Amino acid sequence: MRKLSLLLMGLVAVLCCRPETTTNTATSTTTSSAATSNPAPDITPATESKGTIGFSALTLTNPFFKIIAENLTKEAKKHGYDVIVNDADRDVNKQAKHIDNYIAQKVTAIVINPADRVTIGPAVKKANDAGIPVFTNDLQCVAEGVKISGHIGTDNYQGGKLAGEAMIEALGENGGKVLILHFKQANSCVLRVDGFMEVIDAYNEGRESGKIEIVATLDGGGLRDEGYAATADALQAHELDAVFAINDPSALGAWTALNEAQKADKVVIIGFDGQLEGKQAIKEGKIYADPIQFPAQMGQVTAQNIIKYLDGEEFAEVELIPTELYRKADAENDPELQ
Repeated sequence: MRKLSLLLMGLVAVLCCRPETTTNTATSTTTSSAATSNPAPDITPATESKGTIGFSALTLTNPFFKIIAENLTKEAKKHGYDVIVNDADRDVNKQAKHIDNYIAQKVTAIVINPADRVTIGPAVKKANDAGIPVFTNDLQCVAEGVKISGHIGTDNYQGGKLAGEAMIEALGENGGKVLILHFKQANSCVLRVDGFMEVIDAYNEGRESGKIEIVATLDGGGLRDEGYAATADALQAHELDAVFAINDPSALGAWTALNEAQKADKVVIIGFDGQLEGKQAIKEGKIYADPIQFPAQMGQVTAQNIIKYLDGEEFAEVELIPTELYRKADAENDPELQ
């Protein structure tokens, strides 16, 4: 009987010390429920950049190059690449420093609008020696002994010819005296003027009257204020009938100088670019016509070509986009100007 009592006492002690399984289960269930109602934050890491592209723009004062930069950056990001954009401010020494910095940063690729088509050569050669591919758009590099991996730009010679045709159309059979606002540091502008002159020379050949005479070729800098200053200077020496400006900013600068001299309604302006402000000026009759370019396409295709180069795919190393002549009738029907 005593043994039975001891056995019962031991059994009671074991039961009293047994863990409370039901309580723990409830606690576990509560914890799981809280996690479900308040999920942990998403800690998936952001996609890492595949690399960086350095872009030294000729000048971001000109909206044309801003459009190239924006579209280059947008397209590169689609493929996982970051883009550093710097403004060379038309200074080849500043642009050379940009390239040095890109090399030091070990960028994946470099894009430039050469500030000088020849003297940028040594800086490009440094990038070549560092194994970094260099691409150009809009403006070409013609320095000897350097490797440009790809170029996309305007068919500037063809555009210059269209500008010449527009000039003949605007002046008519009487011809006239013309000022050219140039920017000789840029290969694209040299080609524009060459194409323009081919058409004008052909028009003048064999004529005894009604010739189109180039009375001055001045540096308009590709900018509004410099185009203004050059035109104002030309008006002191010549009675002008027309101006051919190598881009819209210098064309608009020319119009301001002509307007101040009260000659805006007597002198025809042919521009080049097709920027929004240039198109608006054509609509308002300030500029007669523009061979228009496509900077958004330049930026986009440059990025695409870099990706193809890095992936070992084939692409056109030099691609030139034809221009189209844009007149007042086109401006009046342009959705961008409505």
